[in-house]
Amino acid sequence: MSAAKMTAAGGCLCGTLRYEAQGDPLYMGFCYCVDCRKASGSGYIPFMSFAANAVRFAGESSQFVSKALRGGQAVRNFCPICGSLVFGGRAGIDTEHTIYAGTLDNPSLFVPRVAIFARDRAPWALIPPGLTVHDRLPGL
Repeated sequence: MSAAKMTAAGGCLCGTLRYEAQGDPLYMGFCYCVDCRKASGSGYIPFMSFAANAVRFAGESSQFVSKALRGGQAVRNFCPICGSLVFGGRAGIDTEHTIYAGTLDNPSLFVPRVAIFARDRAPWALIPPGLTVHDRLPGL
């Protein structure tokens, strides 16, 4: 008998922008890069990465596009009503999407495993013990 697949559902503060992701995330952790710090107004963004074909979105989003460290573009999607930052990537185009774990309906589904861009960490932003720490994005 196979184990049931995880369903990670969530959305913005007002409920206008929603998502549902099926299966296990590709990655879960904290990003300490300068862009994520500024986008979140915090020391890091807790994230879960899923294959694009595992995620469904409902509702309209607005996007902010900036230059990504790997070249190309970093696309952050937020609710046009309440402004909540909800997911990363271009729906229908990208092969992976980043779900911002603070938007989960069930926050216990987020079990961080990695810390990325630790070299950019603000001195007051702690890295929890037990995470695999990368100075940059793995593979860069």
